[in-house]
Amino acid sequence: MTAALIVIDVQQGFDDASRPPRDNPACEGNVRALIDAAQARGDAVVLVRHDSIEPGSTLAPGHPGNAFKPILDGVEPDLLVPKHVHSSFHGEVDLHAWLTAQGIRDLIVCGIQTNRCCETTTRVAGDLGYDVRFVRDATHTFDEPDPDGGPDLPAALLARVTAANLDGHFARVVSTAEVVTG
Repeated sequence: MTAALIVIDVQQGFDDASRPPRDNPACEGNVRALIDAAQARGDAVVLVRHDSIEPGSTLAPGHPGNAFKPILDGVEPDLLVPKHVHSSFHGEVDLHAWLTAQGIRDLIVCGIQTNRCCETTTRVAGDLGYDVRFVRDATHTFDEPDPDGGPDLPAALLARVTAANLDGHFARVVSTAEVVTG
């Protein structure tokens, strides 16, 4: 294994009807394409699961929303990282130690939410010296309230801002096609 695909929080709770509108309906299909390509190359597949400790969260262990989405059915990860915070590097399993033990320095990041757990994981990975590819079209996020009281910020805008924040600083922002064919 020379690279690891980090699949973040692709869980059923993110399909909850009470959530605001989301972007990128192709996300889950692109995540699956990345998994299939990683397995074909012999790369590690790391599944990250958000085990919320917030009262009433749809992502809490024991709640149906904590389960992975059906797109991950049949995927046997090389590592499962349960976490309670945004960064996959601060989970119940020491991801950095595992990657180091495997000799893996190249990471491919995808999943949910673009501007939260995916961005945070990418920033930490970049700071730890990993060569990170952030697969923008294999992530999605939701509209967010404007902290200044204006109209909600659209998910697509938040994804663009995340890509601008990360590209060239913490990661290379790439497409699913670039990873699958590259």
